[in-house]
Amino acid sequence: MKRIMLLTTPALLLILPGCIARTAANVVTLPVRAGGQVVDWSTTSQEEADRNYGRKMRKQEARDAHERKKEEEQRRRECRRAGYDNCG
Repeated sequence: MKRIMLLTTPALLLILPGCIARTAANVVTLPVRAGGQVVDWSTTSQEEADRNYGRKMRKQEARDAHERKKEEEQRRRECRRAGYDNCG
């Protein structure tokens, strides 16, 4: 048993410093990566802004078209009530 420990201990001593160094590097860079992710989540890219603006404009155009249609129907009703036959 002692012989196995004598053989594996040097191997572990060679492997562990790399693992420890890699873990330390990950721990050190974690706040930077997390901060970058927060900035990415909190800001809007130009592509997202364009997409959102396009969606907003399409909704506005749909609302405007609906309002125009309602106004046109109201105009025709009033025209017919006034006694005109050609209310288009």
